Amino acid sequence: MSQNLCIGIAGLGTVGSGLVEMLQKNHDEILRRTGREITIKAVAVHNIAKKRDLPEGVLLTDNALSLADDPDIQVVVELMGGTTVARELILRSMENGKSVVTANKALLAEYGREIFALAAEKNVALGYEASSAGAIPVIQTLRDSLAGNHITSVMGILNGTSNYILSEMNSHGFDFPTALKEAQDLGLAEADPSLDIDGQDAAHKLVLLIRLAWGVHYDFSKLAVAGIRGLNPLDIQFAREFGYRIKLIGQARDENGKIEAGVFPALVHHSMLLARVNGAYNAVRIEGNAVGSLFLHGLGAGSRPTASAVLGDLLALARRDSVNSAEANTGFINTLPDAKILPSDEAISPWYVRATVRDTYGVLRDIATVFAEEGISFAQIIQKAATRDDCVSLTGEDCVSLVLMTHETTGNAIKAATHRLHENGTLLIPATCFRILASSGNEAEGA
Repeated sequence: MSQNLCIGIAGLGTVGSGLVEMLQKNHDEILRRTGREITIKAVAVHNIAKKRDLPEGVLLTDNALSLADDPDIQVVVELMGGTTVARELILRSMENGKSVVTANKALLAEYGREIFALAAEKNVALGYEASSAGAIPVIQTLRDSLAGNHITSVMGILNGTSNYILSEMNSHGFDFPTALKEAQDLGLAEADPSLDIDGQDAAHKLVLLIRLAWGVHYDFSKLAVAGIRGLNPLDIQFAREFGYRIKLIGQARDENGKIEAGVFPALVHHSMLLARVNGAYNAVRIEGNAVGSLFLHGLGAGSRPTASAVLGDLLALARRDSVNSAEANTGFINTLPDAKILPSDEAISPWYVRATVRDTYGVLRDIATVFAEEGISFAQIIQKAATRDDCVSLTGEDCVSLVLMTHETTGNAIKAATHRLHENGTLLIPATCFRILASSGNEAEGA
């Protein structure tokens, strides 16, 4: 084992700066844990004229690819983001026999098959703990700690920005635009928040977790994704009245050898730990056939939490006799086959449906008839007369909201029933439909 582990860092934004800070601040602790120094040879940035707070002697460059070609650099840390230059840097580094640590969830979700295959071919390590759920060690947990289990489900809150917005809507009664602006003002949401609020960020992370849980390649383009853009505060309010919280959930389940997966807003009962995860936090719940249920919770973003995960990968590499070894990149020794997919709309769960209808006799009968014809039964039906003014402002007619809580059914059945009711004029506007997250018998856990 050489005395020093020499690294190059591409990107000195929030995470990159946090990593440099932690390498200096925790220097003595790192040395005690690994027995070797982790030294930065070079840092690649977009603008080399900008003043940087870097250790003495670190080379600053605007050519990220030069890190891949530097013979002294053993590990390239890719923190640039994006899927173009970052992809080229990672592939070129691996071709040159260098291991890679990255936080780039989008790149791994969309090009993971290519990247993991090259890492195995070149026998180099790929560290990516920071690519999913920030500081939460979910990748190590699935890949290593639970390797002896058959995983039956992985679900969680995988995007801190969306969770913060939903928490503010729930706690303070904000509408969606107000809660989003607050998140942007606090630096929790980007100027263009699409990746977060439309569910794409959570979807990238979920694809990585599926790979680790079941050893299969789940094509990102086939994943069902719905976000929280424009979520109506009425649904937050009604969910609370039924004892639920609305959360953006990423979920994957093994259904008889097929993977049912998706990202979607869901009603989560207040007794479940996921319902109590507020602010910019992430949480992941894993079910294994040996361990039962595990719950991981922590900050999902920010310079220090994400840098902590990157640094953890670097320490794991520093402890190895051979830094460049592909052992356990995915937790599976063979090339990953394509996942057998159960479409999300074919999965069974209870549903929440909010229907905006005319305040006339016979409407409930018409709805019940169509739902029954689609094989859907009701657990509860409540008319929300207090929303009359909101209905009139939306439709121009005297109308009310009906809140329907169904027994278990499929998304296909819900879509068919609500489409028919909208087409025949029973619904004045399209229905709002959310899954109700099913819980196992041991899920009503204490705080």
